[in-house]
Amino acid sequence: MSISEYFGIELDYIVIGLAALVFLLIILMIINIVQMKKLKKKYIVFMDGKDAKSLEETLAKRLDQIDSLAESNSINKRNIEKILKTIQFTYQKMGIVKYDAFHEMGGKLSFSIAMLNEKNDGFIINAMHSREGCYTYIKEIIDGNSIIALADEEKEALDMAKKSVEI
Repeated sequence: MSISEYFGIELDYIVIGLAALVFLLIILMIINIVQMKKLKKKYIVFMDGKDAKSLEETLAKRLDQIDSLAESNSINKRNIEKILKTIQFTYQKMGIVKYDAFHEMGGKLSFSIAMLNEKNDGFIINAMHSREGCYTYIKEIIDGNSIIALADEEKEALDMAKKSVEI
């Protein structure tokens, strides 16, 4: 009894089926070879000029750089926070008005300067120049106002300072 009689299939069909299976396996093998060549090229490019030791050194160096950058970032963040806290108390706004205190003198040698911080706290300096000398006065400003009455030039300087742009 032959195989074809046992299974009831003719031998030609079995051979054709096996040939198709072999052909399919050859195609899969070719695809696999092509993919392996691409992967090998990528590996060669990646490892070009490097051995395992130099690659390890490169990775360690990069990790050290990352640690250094993280530390620098932390220091910069602390410094920026410190600067922002400090800048609230610095004089950021200014207004200046030059004028003639006494009409017999010319040249606008007298002046009023207003210096304010972020909260409009600060001072006004008024320097009045005359033939006898120069007289300087200072007035405290709290929340954009003075307890002491302000002259017109001092008010103008204060208004200029309030309107000036904060840093």
